[in-house]
Amino acid sequence: MNPLPRVAVLGGGSWGTTVASLAARNTEARLWARDPAVCEEINAHHRNSGYLPDIELHPELVGEPDLAAAVGWADVLVMAVPSQGFRGVCAKVAEHLRPWVPVVSLVKGLERGTRLRMTEIVTELLPGHPAGVLSGPNIAREIASGFAAAATLAMPSQWTAEMLQPVFHSHLFRVYTGTDVAGVEIAGALKNIFAIAVGFGDGLDAGVNTRAMVITRALRELTRLGTAMGGQPETFYGLAGMGDLIATCTSPLSRNRTVGFELARGRSISDIVAGMNQVAEGVKTSAVVMELAELHGVSMPIAAEVDAVINHGQPVHDAYRGLLRRAAGHEHHGDGW
Repeated sequence: MNPLPRVAVLGGGSWGTTVASLAARNTEARLWARDPAVCEEINAHHRNSGYLPDIELHPELVGEPDLAAAVGWADVLVMAVPSQGFRGVCAKVAEHLRPWVPVVSLVKGLERGTRLRMTEIVTELLPGHPAGVLSGPNIAREIASGFAAAATLAMPSQWTAEMLQPVFHSHLFRVYTGTDVAGVEIAGALKNIFAIAVGFGDGLDAGVNTRAMVITRALRELTRLGTAMGGQPETFYGLAGMGDLIATCTSPLSRNRTVGFELARGRSISDIVAGMNQVAEGVKTSAVVMELAELHGVSMPIAAEVDAVINHGQPVHDAYRGLLRRAAGHEHHGDGW
């Protein structure tokens, strides 16, 4: 049997580190981080205490502080840097990446200004490299601790997805395959915004019924925009859509839900973001999603209220009042809340 392709993960945050550790169970894996100290700790102690405290990583995972060395060595490149820094890292990667090496994004965001998905940036800057996405209900700390989870690996061709599946798959981390790259990527970006909305309600002690209502109607909004942007409807009811939406909206470990919760408790967005050691992608993505909704003619009342709070100073209390003032139309065929 041929050995599995070697994996280089770029980005030393919690999810990038977790995926690198998962891959190290199956093949050779290296992790590049901006801070060389992260790589040193991985190599010396098999830990990344800044992002996954008290979690022991796979002992075969290697920290690689040299970006060029990590990229040039890789048979598969995994991108785990935040969306707003994604383009800059891709540009640095271009001269070191060997031809035809697949690029898999873990990033759940959209680029501000261009409104591009991460795989679209890969296609622009790294032409000729198959670009896909690994996404699902994946709370990094739980997976790194050994809890069971699953994700969807979407690549431009089913053959490529199936070829890469065993790189990440294990008995506790199930990887399903598909080809709806756009749908999986859009779902991952949009669910963060709705997690902020659920955080609003939890911070206001709005109750479980309200939380269920917001999550359910959020799935409807996510599906409307996602299909308008070329995603397949079934994707949004799968792991990358409904699965990730539920996990991100309900987990106390969710950064985006935490943002909404803290806003509802009276903290400012600048104060909340400054106190986080990782990026809550929904904060940056909310304005982009509203631009896309207008471009595609899709009504997104929940996302609009989140954008109003995050970017336009609307009080959280008014967001929920605004939603409840909207008329309730047909559950499945109406355009509104």
